[in-house]
Amino acid sequence: QVQLVESGGGLVQPGGSLNLSCAASGSIFSINAMGWYRRAPGKQRELVATISSGGRTNYADSVKGRFTISRDNAKNTVYLQMNSLKSEDTAVYYCNAGVRSTPRGVERYYWGQGTQVTVSS
Repeated sequence: QVQLVESGGGLVQPGGSLNLSCAASGSIFSINAMGWYRRAPGKQRELVATISSGGRTNYADSVKGRFTISRDNAKNTVYLQMNSLKSEDTAVYYCNAGVRSTPRGVERYYWGQGTQVTVSS
């Protein structure tokens, strides 16, 4: 079994910054892509950013230039640095990881429990 635990959410004023972390633990042989998604009130979950095991990144247009995704492979942790936050960034943020638990096992995707980010004055 694999667990993803997010941290770093909270309340911040418009223009402020937050740094989210997500640590994976459990039965892990290797982790492929990791990513952040969000679900705003009344909306479907959407992709925010992803990062491959080699460090290649992909961002939603709405966060390009403001958010930065990174990872520490030694710690099985992915980060999301969020700057210049806007009210429309308010959402529950979820991390996601593609994990292989054995050398020949299939890759399975796991989700964290989510962390609330609220941008408001």
